[in-house]
Parts: sequence; structure tokens; C-alpha cells
Amino acid sequence: MDSNNNNDHKINIEVDPETAEGQYSNLAIINHSVSEFVVDFVNIMPGNPKSKVKSRIILTPQHAKRLARALADNVRKFEASHGEIKDYDKPPIPLNFGPTGQA
Repeated sequence: MDSNNNNDHKINIEVDPETAEGQYSNLAIINHSVSEFVVDFVNIMPGNPKSKVKSRIILTPQHAKRLARALADNVRKFEASHGEIKDYDKPPIPLNFGPTGQA
């Protein structure tokens, strides 16, 4: 068998129906430590003062950098096909995670 054959490195990835439906998110909150990046995806609805994290993804720093690079590449490709994505300035959203400390 030829070791340079691309079929040697294929990964079969499956998506179950529930995961395939996806989760809508209009806010991503990113935190990091020395060993990991944590990305929380949230769906904030107008008029609803309370929102929950819909999905949390934990990445190694190396994977976070690859994701950032891949996302930037896909945004460039999208804009080349569909035009510039307009980024509208919005007022900052006050965020409150979990219980607040008391003195």
C-alpha cells in the first residue's frame, strides 16, 4: 500500500440528527487559561433579560489558533462571494454570569 495515499488519513465523522439541527447563537464569550480556551455560545433574545449558555466548547490553545485561522479564511471566502459583511456597532451588553459576590 502506498503510504502517500490520501485515503490513509481520512476520518469518518458522523452527526446525529439532534446535533445536525444546530444551536443558534448571537453571542460568543471567550475565556482562557494557560491550558485551554473556553467558548460559550449564547442566544440573547430582545426583551428577555435572562439568557443561558447553549453550548460550551473547550479547546487547547493550538486548536483555538487553528479555529481562528480557519474562521478568518472562511469569512474571507464568504466576502469574496457575497460582499463585505457589515459589522454594526451595538451598545455593550451587560453580562452577568452566575451568582454575584457579596461582601
